[in-house]
Amino acid sequence: MAVRLFEGKDHAVAYLQYRVMPQELISVVMGFMEKRTKSFHLAVDVGCGSGQGTALLAPFFTKVIGTDVSPAQLEMVPTNSSPPNVSYRQCPAEELPFESGEVDLVTAMTAAHWFDRERFLQEAYRVLRPGGCLALLSYTMDMELEYGDVSDALNDICKEFYAILFPYRNPHIGTNSVKIYTDMFDSCPYPDKEWNQCFRIKRTVTLNGFIGMVETFSNYQKFKQKDSAEAERLSSNFRDKLMSAMKASSPDAEVTMIVKYFYWLARKP
Repeated sequence: MAVRLFEGKDHAVAYLQYRVMPQELISVVMGFMEKRTKSFHLAVDVGCGSGQGTALLAPFFTKVIGTDVSPAQLEMVPTNSSPPNVSYRQCPAEELPFESGEVDLVTAMTAAHWFDRERFLQEAYRVLRPGGCLALLSYTMDMELEYGDVSDALNDICKEFYAILFPYRNPHIGTNSVKIYTDMFDSCPYPDKEWNQCFRIKRTVTLNGFIGMVETFSNYQKFKQKDSAEAERLSSNFRDKLMSAMKASSPDAEVTMIVKYFYWLARKP
């Protein structure tokens, strides 16, 4: 069964502001495709949210369509700066509004763990043309920080933060999201497929940006729904701890954030 989250307007705004988009992984996906096909007409980004990842596909395809079940997320799409060949549709991941064999690339970026996975894989198989590709990308919550000679101290603080939020994980994704994707990879019948366990992406962010990203996660949002004031105190406490370790006077101090992506790619026979 699919799970619907990220549908509040405030959450959608924060998602657009803080989530990291994997430009480097788009290059990996396109490299996989370019070795296997000459057809780059239609790409479909499923569970596209506010379209940050969808837009990254625009230079490579004639047409790119992002789909999401959440109206709040789609309302956040920056329409004034969207590439002209990119559009969006509201629909479930398991019921894509495309003809069979019409799509060259189906991708889901940090979204497939919320889908009805068996039905989604069946739907992806239906809409992909022979030789079309499926690319599923996500990352683990244990982002790391780098800052001078206090990186270890910062990451110990981060681990405390993550540990407090861990009990609030949605049961649909269990204790380990990597296993969800390895299970999907194993169940995918395409013989031509690749799995990568860890692809590190580095971004320079402010401490506020790092805290803001953690706050977009579903377990933080669940904690916030239970006790909004306590959630705010938690964020403030860990922001102060990080600033202290860095000897920073402002939460706008910049650090290097490392996001650990994993992904799998497959070509439909």
